Amino acid sequence: MISFAAKQYAAISWNINKSHTSITFEAKHFFTSVPGAFEQYEATIYFDPENLEESSIDVQIDVTSINTKNARRDGHLQNEDFFQSDLYPHITFTSEKIVTIDNNNFEAHGTLSIKNVSTDFILPFTLLGIMDSPRREDTLIAGFESEFSILRNDYNVGAGDWLSDAVVADEIKVKINLEVTTQKN
Repeated sequence: MISFAAKQYAAISWNINKSHTSITFEAKHFFTSVPGAFEQYEATIYFDPENLEESSIDVQIDVTSINTKNARRDGHLQNEDFFQSDLYPHITFTSEKIVTIDNNNFEAHGTLSIKNVSTDFILPFTLLGIMDSPRREDTLIAGFESEFSILRNDYNVGAGDWLSDAVVADEIKVKINLEVTTQKN
């Protein structure tokens, strides 16, 4: 358990350390899980577990950065059968509020937009810790993780023959590992 009683961190902007961050997913193809990742993304993160009123998350993922380690499949995922990235180049999430669930578990309530659909969405996440950087003076490091599932057909990701979940499952499992830093005041 992490205790924040001794220090209060302002809800200031945290910067993503992309070398230690990943946005990955798994989709079932028949019986087998096929992993993938989004490699280009930006986020504005203000977070303080003791000041959730001023905390917020705003994420933009570049759909064209999808990588399933198969160039042909990645290209197919860009077309109108799936993401239609020429018209909808980004997946976005914007929080409206962040609430504590218990201990270091939180939920960001907001809007998730994929392709041409925007829905109310709850992003669950765990604060793994906040500490002084042992390598950079006056710098804090924080770690977060999130795991959730979405239904691709809720966002029109799958058209024609791909609308059916007989080949590619409707449920997509997503995992986010996030390391962020900020300068101490």
